[in-house]
Amino acid sequence: MQRHVLSLSPDEALAFAKREIENAPLVSEDPELYAPVFRNISTFKRSYEWMEYILKVYIYQEGTKPIFHDPHLIGIYASEGWFMKLMEENRQFVTRDPEKAYLFYLPYSARQLKSALYVPDSHNLRPLSIFLRDYVNMLAEKYPFWNRTHGSNHFLVACHDWGPYTLKEHEELKTNTIKVICNADASEGIFKAGKDVSLPETLIKNPRRTHRNLGGKRVSQRPFLAFYAGHMHGRVRPILFKYWSDKDEDMRIYGALPNRVSRNMSYPEHMKSSKYCVCPMGYEVNSPRIVEAIYYECVPVIIADSFVPPFDDVLDWNAFSVIVAEKDIPKLKEILLAIPLRRYLTMQTNVKMLQKHFLWNAKPVRYDLFHFILHSIWKSRLNQIQIPQSS
Repeated sequence: MQRHVLSLSPDEALAFAKREIENAPLVSEDPELYAPVFRNISTFKRSYEWMEYILKVYIYQEGTKPIFHDPHLIGIYASEGWFMKLMEENRQFVTRDPEKAYLFYLPYSARQLKSALYVPDSHNLRPLSIFLRDYVNMLAEKYPFWNRTHGSNHFLVACHDWGPYTLKEHEELKTNTIKVICNADASEGIFKAGKDVSLPETLIKNPRRTHRNLGGKRVSQRPFLAFYAGHMHGRVRPILFKYWSDKDEDMRIYGALPNRVSRNMSYPEHMKSSKYCVCPMGYEVNSPRIVEAIYYECVPVIIADSFVPPFDDVLDWNAFSVIVAEKDIPKLKEILLAIPLRRYLTMQTNVKMLQKHFLWNAKPVRYDLFHFILHSIWKSRLNQIQIPQSS
């Protein structure tokens, strides 16, 4: 890495790094990365190395608990809490000098915002949006950093389904910031692929054992073709249930897992015993089943037409998952059976090799989930930098 870059302004350093990444040396294999799951392992590796070398994040200290600086580490929305915890504890990437920052973090929790301010059954998210509007306006009055870029070098991390909808009272917050959200729905006009970041939804039951039940069975010990169990809300799951519940021994499709079934085999064991794990959208596009499938080495089958999968900018989801259009649910078994065994075995191996990029670690390690999320935010910031074309 070239040392003079550290003396440049953040925008100048980003421009230099962007040129270096575009001219990345060719990498065919790497001891820490598995090339078949990446779109371009060479540019990813170079980009990641530059992130490690120069990235600095300023975290606003304003805001009181529980909405700010109070990470919630369990449940299906735990991703936002884990990122907050690990970001605020980080020494490598965090700077106390905002003039040296490449990115500014708005350290609130969408889940905690909902718990603190939402009136149950009111169906009114406006108080949450007004709260965030007032917070951003306060920062803009107190510091010059928001107004310099109209918020484009600021980011927020929100896993709660309502995350995108709580931004609507502040146009710059909604439009300009880098939104790291689980509800990565490209059809609603709030999440912008290429600018915003699709956050993996991770169900954490015990924050001290985030790797609990990790791993799966070998392919020969996976007797079921496909498995799904869960609530029947949203537009997709009732269709899945209608066509495949109790219709076929190979297709283990349930609502909530019945007691008669769970007595013999738990939910994780079903995933570990299935070749494919069906991940249909619920009320919103994302589902913690996608990451669970990766944990249990089961090839995910994603059914959510407008969903942008996590890290789609660097990972090749076709290498380790099956994406089925909602209209093709009646043909689901036919689609899965048409996948040649050799291709399935490759996908299943890729899922295993991918696993470490979706793990939360109490102390982050290179290329884990914390770093992958941060890299996607860094990459979005890089995309804002225009490099003049040489004549």
